[in-house]
Amino acid sequence: MIQSAVILSTGDEITSGKVVDTNANYLADKLSEIGIDLVAVITVGDVPERLEWAWRTAVGMGDVVISTGGIGPTADDLTTETVARVAGVKLLRDEATVEHMQRMFAAIGRPMPENNLKQALFPEAATVIENPLGTAPGFRMPVRLSGHTAHLIVLPGVPREMKPMMENTVIPWISANRGTDKVYAVRVFQTFGMSESALDEAVAGLIKPEEAKVSFRASFPQISLKIRVEGQPGEVDRRIEELSARVREKISQFVYAEGDTTMEEVVGRLFIERKFTLAVAESCTGGLIGHRITNVPGCSQYFKGDLVTYSSDVKSGVLGVSQQTLKTHGAVSEECVREMAAGVRQRTGASVSVATSGIAGPDGGTPDKPVGTVCIALSADDRGVTRRYQFRGTRDWVKLITSQVALDWLRRYALGLPIADSTLFRR
Repeated sequence: MIQSAVILSTGDEITSGKVVDTNANYLADKLSEIGIDLVAVITVGDVPERLEWAWRTAVGMGDVVISTGGIGPTADDLTTETVARVAGVKLLRDEATVEHMQRMFAAIGRPMPENNLKQALFPEAATVIENPLGTAPGFRMPVRLSGHTAHLIVLPGVPREMKPMMENTVIPWISANRGTDKVYAVRVFQTFGMSESALDEAVAGLIKPEEAKVSFRASFPQISLKIRVEGQPGEVDRRIEELSARVREKISQFVYAEGDTTMEEVVGRLFIERKFTLAVAESCTGGLIGHRITNVPGCSQYFKGDLVTYSSDVKSGVLGVSQQTLKTHGAVSEECVREMAAGVRQRTGASVSVATSGIAGPDGGTPDKPVGTVCIALSADDRGVTRRYQFRGTRDWVKLITSQVALDWLRRYALGLPIADSTLFRR
């Protein structure tokens, strides 16, 4: 019966701080959704003695140990041989894995290096977990140490490979071996425009502790609110819908999506449904808004284009911003972005446009317009909105929050909501 877990993240790139361990956050979230108690997260570098200590410690703490990383073809990938040593078993070659790797290399027209054969070695009695997106399969196996049996699950460290393996294979297997007939239902609300504390206050008292577990996760620039219900099959679905309805009624205009959905996906769906077309004019965001929009398949149905007009000359020459506006108010002004938005809409024929201009930093600020000053405008036949904001943070944070606010304006416009209404940024 699996009730508790330990996450083991390996790699010198993590312990040195060169890479942020997003895998552990993802795994913890997925385990929580199915009611598994996360006992610990252990991070260890590529040193044999430390790896063996980490595995032995993890086995003694949880019913299941999930590791990411260390199963590549290079000399510093030590996870598989360490697990075999801890379990006291031999490594055996899996010919089906060899054939899979050979097919993958043949598909891209490259010979397979000999060291990739290392990835076809698995501890005796291990069950291979297929990796459809990479050459490194995972595996799972039981190990008994000091009278305690734990199930070891080894996955690649590359997130795009690890996540499908976790969701399609590992989570169903753990759920089937929990040893209880209780099930869990989870609903995640993606919110934007309220601080974490304001969101907590807004939903306080809506859901009693005995009804569900409510948690928050701040992941700049949005905040997620999660409801988890435990109960019998069928019952949990009814309860999660009832509780979700309460949340929607309370904070509906700040909830932009439910589930794992981005703001740009929501904007795309709304613009396609309403047959709106969109054009963007960017200065301080440098094409980030357009980049996010074009990350979503199907954006060609509504997206006309993105003009990155960084200099004042280009703002004037391409978008038609008047020299008088630039001289009197400057490039970072509500007057300038209003003309930028109107100019890009006129030149592309879009029904809606949004424009940005600001000072992302770390220098370039003045007493009147300090670093983080950003102006945004939206232009449409029935409405025109401008707003000046004062954001805080590093250059990349200012760019990201500006893009998120601009996309949220487009979402609000499509839904007929007040466009610049936000408790987080209200001046």
